[in-house]
Amino acid sequence: MNATSVRLLRARSSVLLSLPWALWAVLLMAATLPAGAQQTPPRPRQVVPMDSARAALLYVSNRWEDHPVADYERDIQNRLRADSIYAAVTKGVVDFQKITYRSRVGDMEIPAYLFQPLNKRGPKGHPAMVWVHGGVHGNWGVTMWPFVREAVERGYVIITPEYRGSTGYGEAHHRAIDYGGYEVDDCISAYDYLVQNLPHVDPDRVGIMGWSHGGYITIMAVTRSDHPFQAGAAIVPVTNLVFRLSWKGPGYQRFFSTQPRIGGLPFEKRDIYKERSPYYAVDSLKTPLLVHVATNDEDVDFEEAEPLIYKLRDLHPNITETRIYIDPDPWGSSVGHSFSRRVDPQTLERVDSPAQIDSWNRTWAFFDWYLRPYQTQPIPRTHNAR
Repeated sequence: MNATSVRLLRARSSVLLSLPWALWAVLLMAATLPAGAQQTPPRPRQVVPMDSARAALLYVSNRWEDHPVADYERDIQNRLRADSIYAAVTKGVVDFQKITYRSRVGDMEIPAYLFQPLNKRGPKGHPAMVWVHGGVHGNWGVTMWPFVREAVERGYVIITPEYRGSTGYGEAHHRAIDYGGYEVDDCISAYDYLVQNLPHVDPDRVGIMGWSHGGYITIMAVTRSDHPFQAGAAIVPVTNLVFRLSWKGPGYQRFFSTQPRIGGLPFEKRDIYKERSPYYAVDSLKTPLLVHVATNDEDVDFEEAEPLIYKLRDLHPNITETRIYIDPDPWGSSVGHSFSRRVDPQTLERVDSPAQIDSWNRTWAFFDWYLRPYQTQPIPRTHNAR
């Protein structure tokens, strides 16, 4: 073998050695096949007869014009009745108003209920809380009254935003729904109204609280890098939209995939659904947070809620308080999902169970620690919770 042949052999060896291992495996398999042998052809695709009824059941549109519609006029009338009930039950008990404010997004006026003590303290004398209603297209129900009354009696000012997507304010407001997006800005904007219009509210003693979807918005708010809240409480919160939509199925998915700023299902819009899921947001949590869940919840199933609880316990044991209620006494049609909102719809009085009493005692103690409703003077900034 001459020098030229040696150089060619070395060059070929160098090229072969630089091949990826996967390509080496292919070359090796080809070299070991018997002469004339062929690789197994791919299996033909199975033809499955289409069940048109099942196909219709499973179909989920991603077009905004296909978003589920509602009886908007009926919803408006129901909201007017709720307003009249609140006006009646609050008379002489708390200072009640229906107000509106501009969302930070800048595109909508947001209605809200405002509940305050009859006798106001001096400047910055009261803490306040933003209380967020639940439901995909829900509103602030009258059965929340006994808890609002207790909050005001403890010294809190309470504002309850009817954020975009809420029912009872016409078609445009209803169809502006933006789950986990601008609706969070709408709720944070309630803080702006408080501090700009109510001098007796201490800007450094404002919390946020919600139930179900309202608990979801609470967590989404306090995990933002810039928010005004000193503490938050999320009761039976929605936690993981990726899991939730797969668990609930097409009927539920249709309320999400057709929203203009989502436009699809989790497999199509992975980043959006992850960004709008509290489970993935709590890594950056810096604000004290209380979370209560129930094992017999048939809305936010425990299989969805449980991972969030253990993640909070693992990552943020010093600033979070979590509690799992084991099969609390059922109430109404939603079983464990309403375990801490048991209220007689006729009398609007609490229907207490041991779990409800315990949950509220813990919630009041949590907020009392961080917001100090008993304190009639503002808290120096150096003593803020965050």
